[in-house]
Amino acid sequence: MNEKIPQSQPAIPVAPSLAEFHPLSAAEAKVVAHLQLGDFDRLGDGLRPEKIDAERTVRAELLRYLILGNDGYRLHEKGLRLSGAWISGILDLEGCRIPRDIGLKDCHFEAPPVLRSAVIDNLFLDGSALPGLQADRLEARGCLSLRGATVTGEIRLSSARSGGNIEADGASISWPSGIVIEADGLEARGGVLLRGADIRGGINLSGVRLGGDVNAVGARIERPGEVALNGDAVVAGGDLALRGATIIGEARFLGARFGGDVDCTAASLSQPGGNALRLNRTTIDGAFFLRQNASVIGTLDLTATTIGAIDDEQASWPQTGDLLLNRCRYGAFIGGPVDADSRLDWLSRQTPDRWKADFWPQPYEHLATVLREMGHDEDARAVLITKERLQRRARRGRAKNPALRATLAASDAILAVTLRYGRQPLLALVWMMVFWAAGTAVFAIAYNTGAMKPNSPVVLRSPEWTMCDLPRTESRFMPTSGQDLAGRAEIGQDQLTCFRSQPEAASYPEFNAFMYSLDVLLPVASIGQKEYWRPDSLKPNGTFTLKYYFLQSIIGWALSLLAVAGFSGLVKSQ
Repeated sequence: MNEKIPQSQPAIPVAPSLAEFHPLSAAEAKVVAHLQLGDFDRLGDGLRPEKIDAERTVRAELLRYLILGNDGYRLHEKGLRLSGAWISGILDLEGCRIPRDIGLKDCHFEAPPVLRSAVIDNLFLDGSALPGLQADRLEARGCLSLRGATVTGEIRLSSARSGGNIEADGASISWPSGIVIEADGLEARGGVLLRGADIRGGINLSGVRLGGDVNAVGARIERPGEVALNGDAVVAGGDLALRGATIIGEARFLGARFGGDVDCTAASLSQPGGNALRLNRTTIDGAFFLRQNASVIGTLDLTATTIGAIDDEQASWPQTGDLLLNRCRYGAFIGGPVDADSRLDWLSRQTPDRWKADFWPQPYEHLATVLREMGHDEDARAVLITKERLQRRARRGRAKNPALRATLAASDAILAVTLRYGRQPLLALVWMMVFWAAGTAVFAIAYNTGAMKPNSPVVLRSPEWTMCDLPRTESRFMPTSGQDLAGRAEIGQDQLTCFRSQPEAASYPEFNAFMYSLDVLLPVASIGQKEYWRPDSLKPNGTFTLKYYFLQSIIGWALSLLAVAGFSGLVKSQ
């Protein structure tokens, strides 16, 4: 039977006493004297020292002792508040539980403070100079403030939690070789505030959960050629505020959600040849603002983004080829142009072939839906017509067979002219009216020049018609009667005019060019004119009139069928 061998336990360090820090420097003695009184203690003028000064130097180990309250020493309820100090050594509070505020404002740290897994109330490092901050899994019941601080190393806040804001307004943070703020998995009831900050390096906010905003108004973030601001899967109850910000590098928010707006008003977003702003699959409950000469140099990617509304201006749109809107959905335009020409220019800045696609119909369909819901029906129709034209062009481009491609081109051209690809089926009626009018003119001229004849075998064999083909001075032997019959036409009179002047023709229906053209054009209607009159190909102008007769009949059938197909939606692209 195996017995467990007891393992040696690590020795528990004995808390030092204040006496072990003696002799105290003048600065340290002052700190010790004032902290228990709760006075706000300043060393020197309280401003951040730019070089080591014996009158301001305080050991980090002593500050740790005072903060933790060892050996019966009890910190005042107000916590540690100190400014103007040069802090030597490492302030190591990893894993400590500190039910007080820590305020080390306008101090200079020789080494990055270590607060991994610590629990504190509030941490104020405003105006201080730090070579970094190690605060993974920090739990702050209040806020973490670095306003106006100068940080020359990495700030680590991975999986930290805060009951207030994470503030770095006006801070200067630099670590160009990598991620300067590593805050993946951060949770805060407030927001992340970087207003007016100057940041050289990347910011990682992936997986962050915030009750407030991601606010970088007026900030400058530089990480050229790399991801400068990573907000993948961010969930924020407030805004993504980038008003007046300058971001050199990619700003990326994949699968994020903002309960407020995404405001890029007057912002400058630059990643030439790459992605300037990516909001793929992001949900924006408020509006997306891109105006006041906002600049996007690089791709603005709104693929599958859901936006409450868009407020933009044409001058701020990306260049052609730098816009992605496939599967993007938005509720309305609350600013910027809402006419078809401008919005089609907006959509034309997409170049699907750059992304190995031939055409994306969804952006056009959704734009038309939004314009229609806003009451711009004509603009919506114009968008859909353009969509049909581009989609059919893409279909022709996919056709490998030249004959098929030519057939598709011909059918598409006909549908474009007659029905606007089924988006304006009433246009077929306009074309029918055009051919109605043209036919009226053609048939009226034919009738007046004698190029029409009765459409009746009985009439065509009668003497009233046949003898009108001869002048009165001539005669013709008629086999049917076995005798010579004199002509009936007056000098210069054509056969049709002569026939109409005969008393026997008085009962024959009158020719009406207007109704005759309509009768020829309508394939399913019978007005009665075609039954009695027909072009005479043996007369001058008759051959042309007969050919036009057949042409108008074919066009009438085609336009009628196209109109029915257009109203039923059969010719629209699905």
